[in-house]
Amino acid sequence: MSQTIRDNLKRLLAPRHLAFVGGRSMARALKRCAEGGYQGQMWLVNPQHESLEGVPCVRSIAELPCGPDAVFIATNRELTLTAVAQLAAKDAGGAICYASGFAETGAQGQALQQQLLQAAGQMALLGPNCYGLLDYLHSSALWPVAHGGKPVEKGVAVLTQSGNFAYNLSMSDRSLPVAYMASVGNQAQLGVAELMDVLLDEPRVTAIGLHLEGLKNVPGFARAAHKALEKGIPIIALKTGVSQIGAELALSHTSSLSGSDALYDSLFARLGVIRVSGPVSFVETLKAAACGKLPAGDSLIALACSGGDAGLIADYAERNDLTLPKLDETQREELAQVLPSYANLVNPLDFTTAIWGDGEALNRMLDSALRTEADAAMLVLDYPAESTGERKECDLLLELYCAALVRHGKTGFVTSAFPELLPASARERLHAQDVAALQGVEDGLAAWGRIAGYQRNRQALLALGESALVPLCPRALTGEGRLLNEWDSKQALRAFGLPTPNGVLSTPANALVDANGLGYPLVLKAVSAQLPHKTEAGAVALNLKDAAALSAALQKMHASIADYAPHVPFDQVLLEPMATPPLAELIVGIKRENDFGLALVIGAGGILVELLKDSRSLLLPTTDGAIRRAVLSLRSAGLLQGFRGREAADLDALVAAIRAVADYACENADALLELDVNPLLVGAHGTTAVDALIRLGHE
Repeated sequence: MSQTIRDNLKRLLAPRHLAFVGGRSMARALKRCAEGGYQGQMWLVNPQHESLEGVPCVRSIAELPCGPDAVFIATNRELTLTAVAQLAAKDAGGAICYASGFAETGAQGQALQQQLLQAAGQMALLGPNCYGLLDYLHSSALWPVAHGGKPVEKGVAVLTQSGNFAYNLSMSDRSLPVAYMASVGNQAQLGVAELMDVLLDEPRVTAIGLHLEGLKNVPGFARAAHKALEKGIPIIALKTGVSQIGAELALSHTSSLSGSDALYDSLFARLGVIRVSGPVSFVETLKAAACGKLPAGDSLIALACSGGDAGLIADYAERNDLTLPKLDETQREELAQVLPSYANLVNPLDFTTAIWGDGEALNRMLDSALRTEADAAMLVLDYPAESTGERKECDLLLELYCAALVRHGKTGFVTSAFPELLPASARERLHAQDVAALQGVEDGLAAWGRIAGYQRNRQALLALGESALVPLCPRALTGEGRLLNEWDSKQALRAFGLPTPNGVLSTPANALVDANGLGYPLVLKAVSAQLPHKTEAGAVALNLKDAAALSAALQKMHASIADYAPHVPFDQVLLEPMATPPLAELIVGIKRENDFGLALVIGAGGILVELLKDSRSLLLPTTDGAIRRAVLSLRSAGLLQGFRGREAADLDALVAAIRAVADYACENADALLELDVNPLLVGAHGTTAVDALIRLGHE
C-alpha cells in the first residue's frame, strides 16, 4: 500500500464529506447518515433525477464541488468502473464499490476487477462486492441498507468477508460498542491486512474483530498483527472453513499432520491472535476488550448473591484458567460484620440477598471484597422482568459496583447467569463507565479468560521474537515435482547442519566390501527416488550383525522390490551404522500451503505418527525459542524430560537439528514442495536423522 493510498484510506475512515452514487437506496442511505448525526456535507449523485426521496441530486461526479473524502457507489459494474475513474480524477479520498460481478465470477470478472483497480489509481478502494463501511466514530454509514449501531466515543473495529455477517452483527442485541464495521468483499485493493494496519493508528479503536474465510495477504496480516501485539490491542478472529485441505500430491507424513486450518492456528498463535469458535464467543470476547482496560493477569475476585452462581463461577473460572485468590482474615472479619452468619466467606463470594437494596451494607461488602489482590473483579447480576418493578435494586448495585471499581483501581465486568437477564439499559450504563457487560456467566468467563490469557501471553510472544518475523509466502508450485532419494535428501540437509548417520552409498555388488569398512551391526536400505515408502517395499533391513546377515538381506530385498515395484532397479544401497535406541522418535517436516506459507511441522514420529497425531506447526521463518516451546508442548514431550527416571534429552541438540531443517526450507522456499525427516532419533547426548525425503518443484 502506497503512502498516498494510506492517506486516502485515512480520509475514508474520518470523512469530512460524503457522496452517494446511485438511486433511491442511496438517497435513503444519505438520509440515514443525517438522522444518525453525521455533521459533514453530503451529496447524492444521479444524472436522471432532480431529487430522490426529498434529497437534491448532483447530475455528475464532475459537478461535485470537491473530491469527497468518502463515496458509496451503488450502480452496476460497468457504471461503477466509470464512477471510480471520475472520482479518482476528482481527487476523492476513497470509494466503496457495492456492485458484484467481478473476480468472484471467474476470468471475465477478474479482468473487470483489474480494470477497476487501475481506474482507482491512488484512491482508496474498498470492495467490490461488499456491503461497505459503518463508521460509528463519525456517524458515517456508507451502507446500502438499515443498520442497528449507535455512535460511540471508542470501540472495536470489525472486519468481515461476509456482508450478511456484518449486517446481522449490526442488528444484534448484545451492546457491542463498534467503532468501525467493514465488509471487505473481493479485497481488490484494500483487504483485511491494510485496513488493520491503518485502524491500529486510531487510538479510539480498542480491539479488532475478524470474520475470515481466508487471508489474501499473509505477510501484510502478520505485520499488522505484530503491530497490534506491540500496541496491546487484542485481535479476535472467527475463522470459518476448518476442514483440512487435501494433499493429493503429498508423499510425506508431514502433510497428513498439518492441514490448512492448523497453519492458521500457527499463524494466530505466533501473533497472539485470539481464535474463537462462533458468533457468540466472538462478540462476548470483543466486549471484554472493548473498554480498553485489559486485566494485567488471570486472577479474579468474584461476587454473586447466590450460592448456585458462586458454584458456577468456580467451575467456569477453573475451566478458563482464571484463578480465585483467597480472602484474607481481615476481609473475612469485615464481611462477617455486614453479611449474615450463613454467608460463606470465600472467593467467589456469595454475599446473599440479605443486604439487597441496602446501599451502605453493599458498599461495605464491596470495599472489603475489592481489596483482594486480584487483577479484575466480576459481578453476577440478573435483572428481573421490568414488570416486577424490582429492577431499581439491581440498578443500585450496578452503580455501587462501578463506583467501587474506580475507588479500588480495578478493571472489572458484570455478567448474568442467563444472557437475556442483563438488559440493554444496564449494558449501556456499564459500557458508559468502561465496565464490560458480558451476557451469560459461562460465555462471560470464557471471554474474560481469553482476554486475561492474551495479556499473559503478549509479553512472552514479544520476548520470543517470532511475531516480528514476516512469514514466507512463496509462489504457488504445481505438478508432482522431483523426489530426491534418501541419500541425496540427507546430504542436502546435512549441509545445513542436520546430524545424519555416517553412512556409505554403495551397490549390491560392493555392499559386503563397503560394510567391512563401516562395521556391524548395520542398516541396509535400497536407494531410489521411486521408493518413497521403503518399508512397504521391503527395502529396509535393520540390525544386520555380520556379512552373512547382510548377504541374506540383499537377496531378500532384491526379490521383495522386484515383486513390489518391478520397474524399479535395485542398483544402489545405503549402509549405515545401527543406531542406539533413542529416548523418543520425532518427525520433523515442511508442509507447503500455496499462497499461504511454509510450515515447519514437529510431531511424535516413527510408526505411530498417523496414530498419535501429536504435532505442532510453526510458520517459517521461526526462532529457536519457538522451536523449543513447540517441542515441549507436544503431548509426548514427557519422553524428552526424564520420564520415569530415564535420562533427559539433549534439547539444545534437538533444537539445533530442527533448526537445520528450517534453515534448509527457508533457503529453498521457492522450490521446496515437501520435506520429511522421520524418524528423528532423540537421545540424551545428541539427535540423529535416520531417514529423510525431499520433494522439489520444477524451477
